[in-house]
Amino acid sequence: MDLSAVGRAVLIAREGRRLEAYRDSVGVWTIGIGHTAAAGPPVPRAGLRIEAGEADAIFTRDVAAFVRTVAETIPEPLPQHAFDALVSLCFNIGPPAFRRSTVLRRLRAGDRAGAGEAILMWNRPAAIIPRRQGEFDQFRTPYETALPRARRSDAQPVAAPVERPSSPSSARPGWRARLRDWLRAGR
Repeated sequence: MDLSAVGRAVLIAREGRRLEAYRDSVGVWTIGIGHTAAAGPPVPRAGLRIEAGEADAIFTRDVAAFVRTVAETIPEPLPQHAFDALVSLCFNIGPPAFRRSTVLRRLRAGDRAGAGEAILMWNRPAAIIPRRQGEFDQFRTPYETALPRARRSDAQPVAAPVERPSSPSSARPGWRARLRDWLRAGR
């Protein structure tokens, strides 16, 4: 499995995008979209600045390792929304902690509902609780039912990314759609 476009958008919303290095809520130097020294270069430090495109490229590289960790450790395929929620959790707590987690132990025991509840056990510092609630909701709720919120307390869900057509011919609307648009324009 891979992180979906919706999962990617929600994870970016949870992490935020900061182009100047800062210390996160537990004092770890961070830059871009949740990038820390633990993920590799560049090593965030005071005064470090990056461009938006560089932040996106670093995030793409970083998130691949977390996707791999989740895909290699879960015992069976999960629905996309649940997989994406676990990638978000793993991104935040790190692969070693994810591999030791009650979330993964419960999944391996066949207790999917209990695994979802175990997401909420990762509740320190207290500022992380709204994110965990968002991950829990995302784990339980199919995207067809409701798009996820970055945090349960957010007023709106994260906007679904626009899927781009894969070929130019599929980008053109059919003759019925063109006729409908033409008629609506009053021609």
